[in-house]
Amino acid sequence: MVKEREIKRGFIMLALFTAGFVGLFSETALNIALGELSHIFQVSTTAIQWLATGYFLTLGILVPITGNLMQKFTTRQLFIASLTLSIIGTGTAAVAPVFSVLIIARVIQAAGLAIVLPLTQNVIFTIYPPNERGGAMGIMGLVILAGPTLGPTLAGLILDTLSWHWIFGVTLPVLLFSLVFGYIFIPNVNEVRETRIDSLSVILSTLGFGGLVYGFSSSGDYGWGSMTVIGTIVIGLVALVLFVVRQMKLESPMLNLQVFKHPQFVIGFTMNSITFFSMLSMLVVLPMYMQVVLIISAFATGLVLLPGSLLNCILAPPIGRLFDRYGPRAIITPGTLLVVAGYALYSQYGTETALWMMVVTHIVMMLGVGMTIGAVQTNTLNALPKRLYPDGIAVTQTSQQVSGAVGIAIMISILSAKQVAALAEGATLMAATAAGTSMVFTFSLVLAVMNVVLSLFLKKTQ
Repeated sequence: MVKEREIKRGFIMLALFTAGFVGLFSETALNIALGELSHIFQVSTTAIQWLATGYFLTLGILVPITGNLMQKFTTRQLFIASLTLSIIGTGTAAVAPVFSVLIIARVIQAAGLAIVLPLTQNVIFTIYPPNERGGAMGIMGLVILAGPTLGPTLAGLILDTLSWHWIFGVTLPVLLFSLVFGYIFIPNVNEVRETRIDSLSVILSTLGFGGLVYGFSSSGDYGWGSMTVIGTIVIGLVALVLFVVRQMKLESPMLNLQVFKHPQFVIGFTMNSITFFSMLSMLVVLPMYMQVVLIISAFATGLVLLPGSLLNCILAPPIGRLFDRYGPRAIITPGTLLVVAGYALYSQYGTETALWMMVVTHIVMMLGVGMTIGAVQTNTLNALPKRLYPDGIAVTQTSQQVSGAVGIAIMISILSAKQVAALAEGATLMAATAAGTSMVFTFSLVLAVMNVVLSLFLKKTQ
């Protein structure tokens, strides 16, 4: 009986993880083709960036609403809706004849991912007992990291051999498989109850999280002094304050902020936000450094980063099981120390860094991140009572998307400012970019040390 249940659980998670991987792969895979797409569709650099910004923006707007959706609709309904959106978006993007259609397709794609990621976490915390969640979340951590990190590598290979359409085309059969497999094996595991979606909360959430993501993401195009950037960030902050006040007054809030009454949740939430703030910006800055400073191709860049990503994929499940056995500090604190070591090495990079050194550094970094992400998320959500799982998941997933988008914008601004200053002093573009990269990773190093300190206050939660 136990064996049958485990097999069934395996099938359920296979369908969910497959859908999540494709969505996260799509999040970064197109970035490598932006220059080519700008030429093909005859649009400006600012306009083409909306293929990435629009994806982040959609996630930032929709993820906060999923906590309410997971209580209102069944697991199967949400899964089918998510995969349907992903398939429609991916299929449309693969045959998009004009730029506007491709933008719309990207938004539909992101809507699918906005549902499936929180849904996957909710299913894990429903069908696995506390002493087995670390292993399952370890595999989810693998998916969260493998999708964005493998995206540029595989996309580079596709662009070298096929057209950009195939970046979407190759994932379409995988999504269809996930839909069929999930339709057969995914049961309704959540408790559905009558909940009313508060329209004002949705509007405030959209303005709040959407304003922040758009404002920070637009800073690279308009500059930090632009009224567009300042205005949208201010609107976002004001809307978020009103959103929080609104949730505190509602009998059935859209997002139950009682999750922040649990100290271990607050610590984990903070560590999770710091990790994604630095990690997603690293995945943007590092390829830029290799291509501009070391003059290597996009595909070669992906190959340099591949060993660390693969090692993380291999070790994620056993790391999760070790978390189940030994608790958070035994896994998370060493992981945060490895991340500190990784950023310390990155910050020393110059114009003549050996590729083997980059491979080793990235292995150290990805091992540390792999030991941190899944374990932190598991311990964070374990701190909550079952009724608050959907809200806790929505809060942590939102923080990942918002902190990631904000992190990329701030880190790119730091790099650009240092680059401009170095160029003004007579440095070459290579030297200026190397100096900017070093400053970005020094800032990330400080944040990583903060995570080490926070990890010392973690306790095993049930």
